[in-house]
Amino acid sequence: MGFLGHHDLAPVPEPLAIFDQFVSREPQTLVLKEKVLSVSGDSFDIKLASGEPILKVHGSWISLSGRKKVDDIHGQHLFDIVKEHLHIHSTYAIEDTHKKKIVEVKNSFTLRGSKATATFTASNGKAGTFQMKGGWFDHSADIVETTSGQNQTVARIDRKLLTGRDLVFGQQTYAVVVAPGVDAALIAALCICFDEKNHED
Repeated sequence: MGFLGHHDLAPVPEPLAIFDQFVSREPQTLVLKEKVLSVSGDSFDIKLASGEPILKVHGSWISLSGRKKVDDIHGQHLFDIVKEHLHIHSTYAIEDTHKKKIVEVKNSFTLRGSKATATFTASNGKAGTFQMKGGWFDHSADIVETTSGQNQTVARIDRKLLTGRDLVFGQQTYAVVVAPGVDAALIAALCICFDEKNHED
């Protein structure tokens, strides 16, 4: 177990990314706040465990979709997160700067609770599917790559890593460990969608 409990997540055989600049050869630990989409109009940074910001999320007062704009730290617009309302189950879309859907996060209900699945096309043109295993409010949950049939863990949500420093402005924070070769910006976006969905239920 490395710094801040990297859990030694194994590198993926080939990069799984939409935003290649957020792929690292080492595990990365992100720190996110809970219930970020419900904080209308607020902006906040998504940081590495070292405290270095990597993404800035801008809130929006306007639409029902609660569109959130996400930039890199240089102010370059990367994508938006939008709630889609024409579905039976909660569905979120991650749209590129031209409002083209690049990721869809769907939730379905099973006997064992809700299951979140994200589908996307990676920068290499291959289709990808990530699924969340374990409950959102558990101490830890894994995001697993299911397209290849290997069911490899690409990220781990860990609520115990930040104990003692997890109250920021009254908001709970949690850590997400991202495996080497996996797009940290994509994982951060998925966590925001999963979080919002689980706070609706």
